[in-house]
Amino acid sequence: MQFGIIGSGSWATALAKILTDNGNSIYWWVRNPDSIQYLQKRRHNPHYLSGAYFNPDQLHLRQELSDVVDAAEVLVIAVPSAYVAETVQSIPISTWSGKKIMSAVKGVLPGSNQLLNDYLQDAIALDIEDYFTILGPCHAEEVAAEKLSYLTFSGIDEKATHYLASNFKTEYINTIVNTDIIGVQYAAVLKNIYALGAGIAHGLDYGDNFQSVYIAAAADEMVSFLKKINDSEQHLSGCVPNYAASVYLGDLLVTCYSLYSRNRTFGNMLGKGYSVKAAQLELNMVAEGYNASKCVYLLNQHIGADMPIAATIYRILWEQLLPADGFAMIEKNLQ
Repeated sequence: MQFGIIGSGSWATALAKILTDNGNSIYWWVRNPDSIQYLQKRRHNPHYLSGAYFNPDQLHLRQELSDVVDAAEVLVIAVPSAYVAETVQSIPISTWSGKKIMSAVKGVLPGSNQLLNDYLQDAIALDIEDYFTILGPCHAEEVAAEKLSYLTFSGIDEKATHYLASNFKTEYINTIVNTDIIGVQYAAVLKNIYALGAGIAHGLDYGDNFQSVYIAAAADEMVSFLKKINDSEQHLSGCVPNYAASVYLGDLLVTCYSLYSRNRTFGNMLGKGYSVKAAQLELNMVAEGYNASKCVYLLNQHIGADMPIAATIYRILWEQLLPADGFAMIEKNLQ
Protein backbone atom coordinates (compact mmCIF):
# COMPACT_ATOMS: atom_id res chain seq x y z
CA MET A 1 0.00 0.00 0.00
CA GLN A 2 1.42 3.37 -1.02
CA PHE A 3 1.62 6.02 1.72
CA GLY A 4 1.75 9.76 1.22
CA ILE A 5 2.64 12.30 3.92
CA ILE A 6 1.14 15.78 3.90
CA GLY A 7 3.26 18.12 5.99
CA SER A 8 6.96 18.58 6.64
CA GLY A 9 7.17 19.68 10.26
CA SER A 10 8.60 17.70 13.16
CA TRP A 11 5.68 15.26 13.54
CA ALA A 12 5.42 14.68 9.78
CA THR A 13 9.17 14.06 9.67
CA ALA A 14 8.93 11.59 12.56
CA LEU A 15 6.14 9.67 10.80
CA ALA A 16 8.16 9.65 7.57
CA LYS A 17 11.07 8.13 9.51
CA ILE A 18 8.86 5.45 11.06
CA LEU A 19 7.34 4.43 7.73
CA THR A 20 10.65 4.30 5.89
CA ASP A 21 12.38 2.48 8.74
CA ASN A 22 9.69 -0.17 8.29
CA GLY A 23 10.68 -0.57 4.64
CA ASN A 24 8.03 1.61 3.01
CA SER A 25 8.73 4.05 0.23
CA ILE A 26 6.66 7.21 0.62
CA TYR A 27 5.43 10.19 -1.32
CA TRP A 28 6.06 13.29 0.76
CA TRP A 29 4.69 16.78 0.23
CA VAL A 30 7.43 19.33 1.00
CA ARG A 31 6.47 22.78 -0.23
CA ASN A 32 9.91 24.37 -0.10
CA PRO A 33 12.08 23.33 -3.09
CA ASP A 34 15.25 24.14 -1.13
CA SER A 35 14.15 21.68 1.57
CA ILE A 36 13.60 19.02 -1.09
CA GLN A 37 17.11 19.53 -2.45
CA TYR A 38 18.55 19.45 1.06
CA LEU A 39 16.73 16.21 1.91
CA GLN A 40 17.94 14.60 -1.28
CA LYS A 41 21.54 15.69 -0.75
CA ARG A 42 21.99 15.63 3.05
CA ARG A 43 19.34 12.94 3.83
CA HIS A 44 17.64 14.84 6.65
CA ASN A 45 15.10 17.63 7.07
CA PRO A 46 16.94 20.96 7.29
CA HIS A 47 14.41 22.50 9.68
CA TYR A 48 13.09 19.67 11.88
CA LEU A 49 14.57 16.58 13.57
CA SER A 50 18.01 16.94 12.05
CA GLY A 51 19.00 13.65 13.70
CA ALA A 52 16.49 11.66 11.62
CA TYR A 53 18.24 10.38 8.48
CA PHE A 54 16.56 8.92 5.38
CA ASN A 55 17.44 6.66 2.51
CA PRO A 56 16.76 8.92 -0.51
CA ASP A 57 15.69 5.89 -2.56
CA GLN A 58 12.62 5.56 -0.30
CA LEU A 59 11.56 9.19 -0.69
CA HIS A 60 9.45 10.59 -3.52
CA LEU A 61 9.58 14.25 -2.57
CA ARG A 62 7.02 16.49 -4.27
CA GLN A 63 6.45 20.23 -4.13
CA GLU A 64 2.92 19.91 -5.54
CA LEU A 65 0.31 18.51 -3.16
CA SER A 66 -1.75 17.03 -6.00
CA ASP A 67 1.21 14.85 -7.03
CA VAL A 68 1.27 13.21 -3.59
CA VAL A 69 -2.50 12.80 -3.36
CA ASP A 70 -2.65 11.29 -6.86
CA ALA A 71 0.14 8.79 -6.16
CA ALA A 72 -0.82 7.56 -2.68
CA GLU A 73 -3.56 5.22 -1.50
CA VAL A 74 -3.20 6.27 2.15
CA LEU A 75 -2.66 9.93 3.02
CA VAL A 76 -1.21 10.86 6.40
CA ILE A 77 -2.27 14.43 7.18
CA ALA A 78 0.26 15.97 9.56
CA VAL A 79 -0.16 19.73 9.27
CA PRO A 80 -1.26 22.01 12.14
CA SER A 81 -5.04 22.14 12.51
CA ALA A 82 -5.13 25.84 11.61
CA TYR A 83 -3.83 25.05 8.10
CA VAL A 84 -5.82 21.92 7.29
CA ALA A 85 -8.71 23.60 5.46
CA GLU A 86 -6.37 25.72 3.35
CA THR A 87 -4.37 22.61 2.44
CA VAL A 88 -7.37 20.45 1.52
CA GLN A 89 -8.98 23.20 -0.54
CA SER A 90 -5.80 23.96 -2.49
CA ILE A 91 -6.45 21.10 -4.92
CA PRO A 92 -9.65 19.89 -6.64
CA ILE A 93 -12.03 17.97 -4.36
CA SER A 94 -12.17 15.08 -6.86
CA THR A 95 -8.44 14.45 -6.28
CA TRP A 96 -9.20 13.15 -2.78
CA SER A 97 -11.77 10.60 -3.97
CA GLY A 98 -11.17 6.98 -2.95
CA LYS A 99 -8.30 7.72 -0.57
CA LYS A 100 -7.84 6.45 2.97
CA ILE A 101 -7.04 9.30 5.34
CA MET A 102 -4.90 8.95 8.46
CA SER A 103 -5.12 11.95 10.75
CA ALA A 104 -2.01 12.96 12.66
CA VAL A 105 -3.65 16.31 13.44
CA LYS A 106 -3.77 17.12 17.16
CA GLY A 107 -6.34 19.86 17.20
CA VAL A 108 -9.79 21.10 16.28
CA LEU A 109 -10.00 23.10 13.05
CA PRO A 110 -10.40 26.67 14.33
CA GLY A 111 -12.38 28.00 11.37
CA SER A 112 -15.19 25.46 11.61
CA ASN A 113 -14.65 24.18 15.18
CA GLN A 114 -14.65 20.61 13.81
CA LEU A 115 -12.57 17.48 14.16
CA LEU A 116 -10.80 16.54 10.95
CA ASN A 117 -13.22 13.68 10.17
CA ASP A 118 -16.23 16.01 10.42
CA TYR A 119 -14.55 18.60 8.22
CA LEU A 120 -13.57 16.02 5.59
CA GLN A 121 -17.06 14.53 5.54
CA ASP A 122 -18.39 18.00 4.69
CA ALA A 123 -15.56 19.10 2.37
CA ILE A 124 -14.82 15.96 0.34
CA ALA A 125 -17.64 13.56 1.31
CA LEU A 126 -15.16 11.23 3.03
CA ASP A 127 -16.62 7.89 4.14
CA ILE A 128 -15.96 7.55 7.89
CA GLU A 129 -14.77 3.95 7.32
CA ASP A 130 -11.88 5.37 5.28
CA TYR A 131 -10.76 7.58 8.16
CA PHE A 132 -8.16 6.60 10.76
CA THR A 133 -6.26 8.43 13.49
CA ILE A 134 -2.66 8.10 14.61
CA LEU A 135 -1.88 9.50 18.05
CA GLY A 136 0.64 9.21 20.88
CA PRO A 137 1.98 9.51 23.46
CA CYS A 138 4.92 10.01 21.14
CA HIS A 139 7.23 13.02 20.92
CA ALA A 140 8.86 13.49 17.53
CA GLU A 141 12.23 14.12 19.16
CA GLU A 142 12.20 10.70 20.83
CA VAL A 143 11.25 9.05 17.53
CA ALA A 144 14.30 10.69 15.95
CA ALA A 145 16.42 9.28 18.79
CA GLU A 146 14.73 5.87 18.36
CA LYS A 147 13.60 5.74 21.97
CA LEU A 148 10.81 3.22 22.56
CA SER A 149 7.43 4.88 21.94
CA TYR A 150 3.80 3.81 21.54
CA LEU A 151 1.36 4.89 18.86
CA THR A 152 -2.39 4.31 19.00
CA PHE A 153 -4.34 3.81 15.77
CA SER A 154 -8.11 4.22 15.75
CA GLY A 155 -10.64 3.38 13.05
CA ILE A 156 -14.14 1.99 12.58
CA ASP A 157 -12.80 -0.85 10.40
CA GLU A 158 -10.70 -2.73 12.96
CA LYS A 159 -9.10 -5.10 10.43
CA ALA A 160 -7.99 -2.21 8.21
CA THR A 161 -6.75 -0.31 11.27
CA HIS A 162 -4.57 -3.26 12.32
CA TYR A 163 -3.14 -3.48 8.82
CA LEU A 164 -2.31 0.23 8.66
CA ALA A 165 -0.78 0.10 12.13
CA SER A 166 1.49 -2.77 11.08
CA ASN A 167 3.22 -0.43 8.63
CA PHE A 168 4.38 1.74 11.54
CA LYS A 169 5.69 -1.00 13.84
CA THR A 170 9.47 -0.92 14.26
CA GLU A 171 12.01 -1.89 16.90
CA TYR A 172 11.37 1.44 18.63
CA ILE A 173 7.61 1.84 17.90
CA ASN A 174 4.91 -0.36 19.41
CA THR A 175 1.38 -0.03 18.05
CA ILE A 176 -2.00 -0.18 19.78
CA VAL A 177 -5.41 -0.32 18.06
CA ASN A 178 -8.86 0.81 19.19
CA THR A 179 -12.08 2.01 17.56
CA ASP A 180 -12.67 5.20 19.57
CA ILE A 181 -11.96 7.64 16.73
CA ILE A 182 -13.89 10.50 18.34
CA GLY A 183 -12.61 10.11 21.90
CA VAL A 184 -8.93 9.81 20.99
CA GLN A 185 -9.08 12.96 18.90
CA TYR A 186 -10.71 15.02 21.62
CA ALA A 187 -8.26 13.60 24.17
CA ALA A 188 -5.41 14.86 21.97
CA VAL A 189 -7.06 18.28 21.81
CA LEU A 190 -7.67 18.51 25.55
CA LYS A 191 -4.22 17.33 26.65
CA ASN A 192 -2.68 20.27 24.78
CA ILE A 193 -4.89 22.72 26.69
CA TYR A 194 -3.98 21.16 30.04
CA ALA A 195 -0.29 21.00 29.10
CA LEU A 196 -0.38 24.70 28.32
CA GLY A 197 -1.84 25.21 31.80
CA ALA A 198 0.89 23.04 33.32
CA GLY A 199 3.43 25.31 31.65
CA ILE A 200 1.73 28.41 33.06
CA ALA A 201 1.86 26.85 36.53
CA HIS A 202 5.56 26.14 36.13
CA GLY A 203 6.20 29.69 34.96
CA LEU A 204 4.34 30.96 38.04
CA ASP A 205 6.73 28.84 40.19
CA TYR A 206 4.24 26.23 41.34
CA GLY A 207 6.03 23.05 42.33
CA ASP A 208 5.68 19.35 41.53
CA ASN A 209 3.23 18.75 44.37
CA PHE A 210 0.76 21.24 42.92
CA GLN A 211 1.37 19.97 39.40
CA SER A 212 0.45 16.43 40.40
CA VAL A 213 -2.87 17.58 41.85
CA TYR A 214 -3.49 19.84 38.85
CA ILE A 215 -2.88 17.03 36.32
CA ALA A 216 -5.05 14.57 38.30
CA ALA A 217 -7.89 17.10 38.25
CA ALA A 218 -7.30 17.79 34.54
CA ALA A 219 -7.51 14.05 33.82
CA ASP A 220 -10.81 13.84 35.67
CA GLU A 221 -12.13 16.86 33.79
CA MET A 222 -11.04 15.37 30.48
CA VAL A 223 -12.84 12.07 31.18
CA SER A 224 -16.04 13.95 32.02
CA PHE A 225 -15.93 15.70 28.64
CA LEU A 226 -15.00 12.53 26.70
CA LYS A 227 -17.84 10.54 28.24
CA LYS A 228 -20.36 13.16 27.15
CA ILE A 229 -18.90 13.27 23.65
CA ASN A 230 -18.85 9.49 23.30
CA ASP A 231 -22.43 9.23 24.55
CA SER A 232 -23.48 11.45 21.66
CA GLU A 233 -21.34 9.57 19.11
CA GLN A 234 -21.98 5.94 20.05
CA HIS A 235 -22.72 5.01 16.42
CA LEU A 236 -19.07 5.74 15.60
CA SER A 237 -17.48 3.69 18.36
CA GLY A 238 -17.57 -0.03 18.92
CA CYS A 239 -15.59 -0.06 22.16
CA VAL A 240 -15.85 1.10 25.75
CA PRO A 241 -12.76 3.31 26.14
CA ASN A 242 -10.26 2.70 28.92
CA TYR A 243 -9.44 6.28 29.84
CA ALA A 244 -6.36 5.19 31.80
CA ALA A 245 -4.82 3.89 28.54
CA SER A 246 -1.80 5.51 26.96
CA VAL A 247 -3.64 7.47 24.25
CA TYR A 248 -5.72 9.22 26.93
CA LEU A 249 -3.93 9.46 30.28
CA GLY A 250 -0.44 8.65 29.00
CA ASP A 251 -0.52 11.38 26.36
CA LEU A 252 -1.83 13.87 28.91
CA LEU A 253 0.99 13.08 31.32
CA VAL A 254 3.85 13.30 28.83
CA THR A 255 2.53 16.51 27.27
CA CYS A 256 2.20 18.16 30.69
CA TYR A 257 5.60 17.07 31.99
CA SER A 258 7.96 16.77 29.02
CA LEU A 259 10.43 19.51 28.11
CA TYR A 260 9.76 18.58 24.46
CA SER A 261 6.15 19.75 24.80
CA ARG A 262 5.67 22.99 22.86
CA ASN A 263 2.36 23.60 24.66
CA ARG A 264 4.06 23.36 28.04
CA THR A 265 6.82 25.66 26.77
CA PHE A 266 4.28 28.17 25.46
CA GLY A 267 2.44 28.16 28.78
CA ASN A 268 5.68 28.55 30.71
CA MET A 269 6.36 31.78 28.82
CA LEU A 270 2.93 33.11 29.75
CA GLY A 271 3.50 32.25 33.39
CA LYS A 272 6.79 34.16 33.30
CA GLY A 273 5.06 37.27 31.99
CA TYR A 274 5.13 37.01 28.21
CA SER A 275 2.06 38.20 26.34
CA VAL A 276 0.33 35.65 24.12
CA LYS A 277 1.67 37.41 21.02
CA ALA A 278 5.22 37.58 22.35
CA ALA A 279 5.15 33.89 23.32
CA GLN A 280 3.91 32.94 19.84
CA LEU A 281 6.75 34.88 18.21
CA GLU A 282 9.34 33.43 20.58
CA LEU A 283 8.17 29.84 20.18
CA ASN A 284 8.05 30.07 16.37
CA MET A 285 6.01 26.85 16.23
CA VAL A 286 2.31 26.14 16.52
CA ALA A 287 1.10 25.41 20.06
CA GLU A 288 -2.17 23.60 19.33
CA GLY A 289 -3.51 24.28 22.82
CA TYR A 290 -3.98 27.98 22.04
CA ASN A 291 -6.67 27.60 19.35
CA ALA A 292 -7.96 24.41 20.99
CA SER A 293 -8.82 26.25 24.19
CA LYS A 294 -11.27 28.49 22.34
CA CYS A 295 -12.72 25.64 20.27
CA VAL A 296 -13.36 23.49 23.34
CA TYR A 297 -14.78 26.42 25.29
CA LEU A 298 -17.31 27.10 22.52
CA LEU A 299 -18.09 23.40 22.04
CA ASN A 300 -18.67 22.90 25.74
CA GLN A 301 -21.43 25.50 25.67
CA HIS A 302 -23.45 22.71 24.02
CA ILE A 303 -21.85 19.68 25.72
CA GLY A 304 -22.20 20.97 29.27
CA ALA A 305 -19.26 19.18 30.90
CA ASP A 306 -17.87 20.59 34.16
CA MET A 307 -14.55 22.07 32.97
CA PRO A 308 -13.33 24.86 35.28
CA ILE A 309 -9.64 24.28 34.44
CA ALA A 310 -10.08 24.39 30.67
CA ALA A 311 -12.39 27.40 30.97
CA THR A 312 -9.84 29.30 33.07
CA ILE A 313 -7.03 28.57 30.61
CA TYR A 314 -9.30 29.84 27.83
CA ARG A 315 -9.84 33.08 29.75
CA ILE A 316 -6.07 33.53 30.27
CA LEU A 317 -5.41 33.05 26.56
CA TRP A 318 -8.36 34.85 25.04
CA GLU A 319 -9.84 37.23 27.64
CA GLN A 320 -6.64 38.67 29.15
CA LEU A 321 -7.20 37.09 32.56
CA LEU A 322 -3.88 37.38 34.42
CA PRO A 323 -2.21 33.96 34.78
CA ALA A 324 -1.69 34.46 38.53
CA ASP A 325 -5.36 35.33 39.01
CA GLY A 326 -6.46 32.41 36.86
CA PHE A 327 -4.41 29.91 38.84
CA ALA A 328 -5.63 31.37 42.13
CA MET A 329 -9.11 30.40 40.87
CA ILE A 330 -7.88 26.93 39.83
CA GLU A 331 -6.36 26.46 43.31
CA LYS A 332 -9.78 26.94 44.90
CA ASN A 333 -11.33 24.39 42.52
CA LEU A 334 -8.68 21.83 43.54
CA GLN A 335 -9.74 21.88 47.19
